Amino acid sequence: MKNLKLKSARAAKDMSQQELADKVGVSRQTINAIEKGDYNPTIRLCIAICKVLDKSLDELFWEADE
Repeated sequence: MKNLKLKSARAAKDMSQQELADKVGVSRQTINAIEKGDYNPTIRLCIAICKVLDKSLDELFWEADE
C-alpha cells in the first residue's frame, strides 16, 4: 500500500526524497520504495523519519481500519 501520508508530510516540509534520505541515513531509493509501498521500514527508520518530519508514528505509518 502506498504511503501517501509520508509523501504529503515530506512535501509539506518542502523536502525532496534525497533530503529526507540524507537526514535519516538511507538512500533516496529507500525513501522512494517506502512511499511506493514496496519496502517495509524498520521501526527505527520509521521513528527517524517521524522526528525529521515532526509527525507521530500513527500519523505517518498507521493504517486505519476502514
